[in-house]
Amino acid sequence: MTWDRAALIAARVLIGMLFLSGAIQKTVDPEPAVDLLRGVGLPGALVWPALLYDAAAALALFAGWRVTPVALSLAAYCAATSVFHLIPDDPWQMTIFVKNWAIAGGCLALAVAAKRS
Repeated sequence: MTWDRAALIAARVLIGMLFLSGAIQKTVDPEPAVDLLRGVGLPGALVWPALLYDAAAALALFAGWRVTPVALSLAAYCAATSVFHLIPDDPWQMTIFVKNWAIAGGCLALAVAAKRS
């Protein structure tokens, strides 16, 4: 296996782990996510489809299934959900806001790399 193939697999697994841990976190303690949703006027019940999306996207990345469209959808998801963390008075939430944009960039790079492999 070439280093670039191994790096692509590692990227899929590492990014997938991030979204799988998000699904697990929402399962174990959904209230923080529910509070963020309600904070922007959305119903807290949206946490459940978000949990399912996180888990399904992670599993798709792990399996190498349709990596380009999955990674593109994850990039859009990260950009959209960053809005929930745009709380300038809360340094932790601002860190998550910036992290979401960095992950979106990683997902875009993964989408391009997967398409070329």
